[in-house]
Amino acid sequence: MANNKYIWENESDKILKRLVSQDDEEFLSKKRAKELFDNGILKKIQVGTFEGLKEIHWYLFQECYGTAGEVRKHDIRKGDTVFCRAMYLEDNLKTVSKMPENTFEEIIEKYVEMNIMHPFYEGNGRATRIWLDQMLIRSLGMCVNWQNISRNNYLSAMKRSVVNDLELKMLLKENLTEDVESRDVFMNGINQSYEYENMRKYDVKELEVSNELGKLANKKGEKRNNKLRWQE
Repeated sequence: MANNKYIWENESDKILKRLVSQDDEEFLSKKRAKELFDNGILKKIQVGTFEGLKEIHWYLFQECYGTAGEVRKHDIRKGDTVFCRAMYLEDNLKTVSKMPENTFEEIIEKYVEMNIMHPFYEGNGRATRIWLDQMLIRSLGMCVNWQNISRNNYLSAMKRSVVNDLELKMLLKENLTEDVESRDVFMNGINQSYEYENMRKYDVKELEVSNELGKLANKKGEKRNNKLRWQE
């Protein structure tokens, strides 16, 4: 591992317990994202808490990572950005969960802090963008129209948000929509969310929801027994 101190994203597959290839990950997790909306699962998940974010992350990546929905135990970085030290995550995540989310400004500040936490080894951005929209929907009756935000503009604003979140607030505020029940807005947002991660092989709207999503994960003979809070 680089410097023996941080896990670089492209060196973390073993600790991440990756179960499938990146292409299969995109396919499987996009199907799961589609289920979140089509099956009404998002309406059953806690809004604005880390427990809710964990459930979103586990649901998306349950066939992809052996650590889906689990808090990372190692320090990670992405480029020049160093995320919250693992030893401080538990306490800091409790603090972030308690942050207010009554106004647009409060919601984005909470989102920025959760990004700094980066609580999972992989899939943080894709899960947290869904988590952000759920807060916006509950408090403001709006969500982000992600398809209108380019990859470069979003990543640039996110990188600078660690120091100053004004650019991110302006970018997201200019692209809010009241079409929170629109399937197209959600699905196009998922496609764009994956575009931010350079994953664009599959269009989520063209994937059929299946009851056999676990087949690819079973290639390595690994099975998950996790259940969401509301499934227990």
